Amino acid sequence: MGNYLLVTIQVDMHDKLALTLQDDLTNRITEVNAKGVLIDISSLEIVDSFIGRTLANIASMAKVLDAETVVVGMQPAVAITLVELGMSLPGIRTALNVESGMEYLRETVTGHEESDEDDGDSTED
Repeated sequence: MGNYLLVTIQVDMHDKLALTLQDDLTNRITEVNAKGVLIDISSLEIVDSFIGRTLANIASMAKVLDAETVVVGMQPAVAITLVELGMSLPGIRTALNVESGMEYLRETVTGHEESDEDDGDSTED
């Protein structure tokens, strides 16, 4: 979707699938020069520490590749599990739904692009 990648996880994640997602997503970010990644996990009922770390790794890798990451649709049980595991998911913004997540990405990317333009060596008269 434009400058954004939308990933919808429709199946229960296992370790191999999570690593494949991580690799595929980082490759895709560079291929399309994505500025934002939205990951919809509303279908996930269970997230273990490995999946949580993988999501955090995806966000960190995306950031290095100049893309913001938003995770949407987190079920209450998943949020509780992540907190109980002591996982803060650094680098990941969350939103309740896809619409809120896309709005955040649009605002963030637009703000980032404007600040990049302001950093130029232009002179004002």
